[in-house]
Amino acid sequence: MRRSFPLLPLSLLLLSACGGGGGGTSPDGGGSGGTGAGQTLTLTLPTTGLAPADLAVVVAEGDALSEAVGAAYLAARGVPAANLVRVRVNTASHALPATDFALLKADIEAKLPAGIQATLLTWAAPSRVVGSCSMGITSAMAFGFDARYCNPSPATDLCADTATSPLYDSESRRPLTDLKLRPSMLLGASTLGAAKALIERGVAADATRPAGEGWLVRTTDSDRSVRWNDFSGLPAAWGGALTLNYVDNGAGQAGANALTGKSGVLFYLTGLASVTGLSTLQFRAGALADTLTSAGGLLPSGNGQMPITAWLDAGATASYGTVEEPCNVPQKFSRASVLIDQYWRGATAIEAYWKAVQWPGQGLFVGEPLAQPFRDAPSFAIVAGEYQIKTRSLRPGSRYSLQYLQGSTWTTLATFTGAPGQPLEGRSPLPPAAATRIRWQGPCPDNAANTCTLAQSS
Repeated sequence: MRRSFPLLPLSLLLLSACGGGGGGTSPDGGGSGGTGAGQTLTLTLPTTGLAPADLAVVVAEGDALSEAVGAAYLAARGVPAANLVRVRVNTASHALPATDFALLKADIEAKLPAGIQATLLTWAAPSRVVGSCSMGITSAMAFGFDARYCNPSPATDLCADTATSPLYDSESRRPLTDLKLRPSMLLGASTLGAAKALIERGVAADATRPAGEGWLVRTTDSDRSVRWNDFSGLPAAWGGALTLNYVDNGAGQAGANALTGKSGVLFYLTGLASVTGLSTLQFRAGALADTLTSAGGLLPSGNGQMPITAWLDAGATASYGTVEEPCNVPQKFSRASVLIDQYWRGATAIEAYWKAVQWPGQGLFVGEPLAQPFRDAPSFAIVAGEYQIKTRSLRPGSRYSLQYLQGSTWTTLATFTGAPGQPLEGRSPLPPAAATRIRWQGPCPDNAANTCTLAQSS
């Protein structure tokens, strides 16, 4: 792990909801009056999180373990049989040449059913693709092998910036549809028993809304603890919604480098070459955990550092690490503030992790992709003469509005602003009787700075 040039941290947005909490409203004309079409207009709010039908499960044909893991995953998750894709791949090799990978990717894509949004690879190896630089196989599956995503100039700058993922902190619910890429995850288990245990943890996590704790640890390893400035403000930002703990063991502090004896661990993000004490921890189903170090994704050994599969062996449900020297560039690792926010708002593990890494080309995503402990169940209904709107998916700091159409003019009924850890339980007046349509607007899937129509009545 080489020290990179200092980087300016992204600001942590601490935002409150419009009109007093996530359920605040700001009526703007067009109140209810009389009866008519406008008084019965409803819509269906968009859901978050990929579904089993969105996922293709890719197995190495002829590899007994991969075939068995694929079958176990389909049975546990209810993935349609048509979404099982068999390909020839050399599972005896930990690395795949870029030329061979191009053929493998083309074969997979030719066999994918229409509409597949993400892929799960059911082998432990190969885990990286090697050409002029190295990409994690999951990133190569999403982007294709492209040196812009690993190291565009390895001969001159090992710490070079790499290409940005369009999924980073996006509001996309359909990544292929919205952004023309499919996130991928490697299940990464070396035995069928370990694979089944991992899958069971993912399934057990769904819709549990766990009250477990998150641990964000700044260690004495200053090079690997460059994420601490993102960690430090999160306990206060999430107070009352999640129990997050910031442990500061930086210079002159009296913390500890590693957790021991903790139970109910939901998030564990740190910075060490190897993390001790994992066997003493009890992870919640659906837990996400990683450490910022150079070779955690270089499976199976981590090149002398702790491989990311050690997190899965200890009971976590998903993890992430890099497969070649990334330097300690924070954008090449998960950003805790984004990871936690996206997961809490209803993303699956594969979506939350992918959205949390800005430059993931050198990285490898491992785990059970469909784990969704904070699954959203949005509702939009007319109750006691007004609209009642419930969802946990509002993006912190972003403005959402409910509008009605009368003639050729759209008028706002109510506005809402998301805040960290605050579900929306909002209310709005009904539109006038002459209204012909209503719509729900918010940040666009492909650019959260812009406003799009997210749902509309027919």
